[in-house]
Amino acid sequence: MKDLIASLVRRYSQKGVLIDTNILLLFLIGSVNQEQITKFNRTYQFLPEDYELLLAFIASFQKLITTPNILTEVNSLANQLGEPERSQCFGIFAQFVKNVALLDEYYVKSLDAVNTDKLVKFGLTDSGILTLSKGKYLVLTDDFKLASYLQSVEVDVINFNNIRVFNWK
Repeated sequence: MKDLIASLVRRYSQKGVLIDTNILLLFLIGSVNQEQITKFNRTYQFLPEDYELLLAFIASFQKLITTPNILTEVNSLANQLGEPERSQCFGIFAQFVKNVALLDEYYVKSLDAVNTDKLVKFGLTDSGILTLSKGKYLVLTDDFKLASYLQSVEVDVINFNNIRVFNWK
């Protein structure tokens, strides 16, 4: 598995990695306060060390890929944080979105996303991930169901939990 992860990183290091909602939320909360990672209801399954691991992992890519749907979900979830972390998170979020040298945002028409046969199972955001990433980008997620499906339709994906287990660096 570690060799597969390394191979995928090499293959997509210049193209980019599409980061799913929970992983992007881990990045933002860890950037504000690593102690909040285990306390927040959407990131409690992660540890502060996972934030450091994520930073090391994404440093391997020239571009981070996202969609407006992912950013909207992250915004809504971060809005549940208490102060002062909420305001700090939104400050970092704004800087992250403005970093056009690192972040590429692609709009996937909802009509295109809902035309996938898996919308009912995965929802709009994940259907957009499938629509955008197929043949173009590596996907990084912690959603086992989504990762399994993406693999079954030959979309290159890494489940962040595999990186955690193998302590990829």
